[in-house]
Amino acid sequence: MNSKNKLFTTISSGKFKGRKLLLPSLKTTRSTKNILKGSFFDTIRNELYGKVFVECFGGSALMAIEAYSNYAKICIAIEKDKSAFEITKSNMKSIDEKNLMPVNGDCFIELPKIIANIKDEIILYIDPPFDIRDGFEEIYDNVFNMIKNVKNNKIYLIAIEHISTLKMPDILGKFKLDKTRKFGKSSLSYYI
Repeated sequence: MNSKNKLFTTISSGKFKGRKLLLPSLKTTRSTKNILKGSFFDTIRNELYGKVFVECFGGSALMAIEAYSNYAKICIAIEKDKSAFEITKSNMKSIDEKNLMPVNGDCFIELPKIIANIKDEIILYIDPPFDIRDGFEEIYDNVFNMIKNVKNNKIYLIAIEHISTLKMPDILGKFKLDKTRKFGKSSLSYYI
């Protein structure tokens, strides 16, 4: 892809506000809407300081980098798709190689390993591909099961970005649905 065909997004808030980030191909990822991203960070901005932020299905790592821009201590983005991961890695490296950590792998396998040894409070942001895409029909059931099996007691908050037509469970393991915000076809549900 030549430079004039590359897709970009911008960090909207915090110490890196205005910095451009590359976006992966829309064939393999779906970027978080700006209005949804803004609402999420307006909701949790004051709670990020000193916490570890983990983004599952990271794509461009936009949410992890935005969290770091708003003073999260360490941010991790997990992305399985190899070409999307190259963007994840490049974006994180352009901001901070020490406290931004890209992980290439399956979120369902990598997340339990990553959070097992984290001692600080953790905010999980989970943005799976919508279940209307071929091969992803069971993605939400897999996400729900992953959350039910979380062993780390330091989880402060879990946010799940999902298709608005999905009815979210009231309880996922030890986590309770706090609220859901709708943004057209996308919604964001918070579990505490």
